[in-house]
Amino acid sequence: MLGQRLLSLWKPERFQGFGKTKDYFEGWYFKSVSRDEKSICAVIPGVSITKDHSASHAFVQFVDSSYRKAAYFRYPLSDFWASRKTFEIKIGPNSFSLRNIRLELSDERHAIRGELRFDDIHPWPVRLFSPGVMGWYAFVPSMECYHGVLSFDHNIEGSLETDGSRYDFTGGKGYIEKDWGISMPSSWIWIQTNHFGQDAASLFGSVAKIPWRGSYFTGTIFGFYFQGKVFRFTTYTGAKVHKLQVDAQSIEIVVEDKTYGLEIAADRREGVDLPAPKLGEMTAKVNETMKSEIDVRLYRKTRGSKVTLFAGTGRNAGLEFVGDIEELLRGVKK
Repeated sequence: MLGQRLLSLWKPERFQGFGKTKDYFEGWYFKSVSRDEKSICAVIPGVSITKDHSASHAFVQFVDSSYRKAAYFRYPLSDFWASRKTFEIKIGPNSFSLRNIRLELSDERHAIRGELRFDDIHPWPVRLFSPGVMGWYAFVPSMECYHGVLSFDHNIEGSLETDGSRYDFTGGKGYIEKDWGISMPSSWIWIQTNHFGQDAASLFGSVAKIPWRGSYFTGTIFGFYFQGKVFRFTTYTGAKVHKLQVDAQSIEIVVEDKTYGLEIAADRREGVDLPAPKLGEMTAKVNETMKSEIDVRLYRKTRGSKVTLFAGTGRNAGLEFVGDIEELLRGVKK
């Protein structure tokens, strides 16, 4: 069991929770945007394992960003199954993998059915001493929350029928990530977009409070996928946040390492409230939009100047801000 758990570090897409009996959550996030960009949805399957075993359960969340609607489908934990060899999970009649998702969701208010198939997936690179987006922090056994970017960008084929309306996603674009651990951070910013016009580019980023040895620091993970390469700006690669500003209308971030820099300006738009984990229980709330726009500039630093490598505006952008900006700023200065 221990050997299999260690091997799973280099397969962050797999279910990581075998043997967990309390204070644990794990969830995958599948975002899909139709070719005409009129239909935007997120499907979030996962598990919530609590001290009170009667409250433990599996779930599938469905978010329709176009109409700002969300639905939460709850299943007994016994209805959850995960492969030990690859990323494949089943929750009741629903199944999820890096190849496709099949949905058969229904309750007294909603009915969602269909299949989406994915190809040309571009994950965050996994290396021997840096198994994915967490870098060497993936080896730390007591992190509050772990993260994985399973696909910066991929193609979609298929359709979903939602409450009697059919949505065709063939020719659209998708994104996949996941989280697992005890709780989401008390404060964080999350952004994501892979719609930059004709440019094959994708942005993922997170700034979050990370509990550490009785204190905390503000951790940074940004990845910009461009021209087949992931430009990494992370705490473990030595990147520093030079600007972090949040107000009611926008979020601005500048992060740099020794060679490159990334400027981000995101507009904040109204989203929907989603359940989020706290000590394994889905009792917290997070407001998420998938309709923001994000201005992005990637540049190379050369002898006092900044040479622009990419500049563009990302559409259909996911955006979350939770908690206290002052808490994040204090952690940046530590």
